[in-house]
Amino acid sequence: MGNPKSKPHPDITQVKIIQNRNNFPISWLNKQGFCEYGMYLENVKGVKAKPTGAMIEGTCEHGILELKFREDAEPATFNEMLETSRTTEILSRELPVMSVNYGIRGFIDEVWMTPDEFIIIDDKPGNIAYPSSINQIYGYCLAFKDSIKDKRTIIASLRERSTDNIYWSSYFDDGAEKHIIKNINRIHQLLNGIREYIPTKNPKKCRKCRFNSFCDRKAHF
Repeated sequence: MGNPKSKPHPDITQVKIIQNRNNFPISWLNKQGFCEYGMYLENVKGVKAKPTGAMIEGTCEHGILELKFREDAEPATFNEMLETSRTTEILSRELPVMSVNYGIRGFIDEVWMTPDEFIIIDDKPGNIAYPSSINQIYGYCLAFKDSIKDKRTIIASLRERSTDNIYWSSYFDDGAEKHIIKNINRIHQLLNGIREYIPTKNPKKCRKCRFNSFCDRKAHF
């Protein structure tokens, strides 16, 4: 996977300009499902808010898993892993992926590469397959598929963090691809000012949001 030159967006944090196109983190596909206006407050307005306990815990657990993986892992380039996986099953963690074509990038928690398929895994707290979580894992699948140009089947999976419990799994088929491209295109329209960021209408989400005290679009009962 290449690493094309990039520069930060002049007005929107976390967005990079790569080959004259906006490129945003794939995790935004999850945030989009929670509340688009929260994305606006954080990345356009520049509102600063402390990370939640769940965010801190997730970062720590990811770090621990990565350290354990590296203890036994054999160093290899991505192309070497891809070639090896044509004859045997291998595992990679925190795999960086980027699609210049779709303007997305991120790190996949875990990828199982086998001679027949790729299993893309995203670790989540709990075991509920929220639509926003599914959108995020589909985003990783799309970026992975666009990067490797390989005909093997891709399977999207959600796993309960710190366990082996795969609680949701689905083939990344044409329907899933069309669905996530539509969501990705909407975020690019938001970044380009073509559409407006829509706040959630769910008061429960507002109460949990770390930008609650800064928000002027809070939902009410």
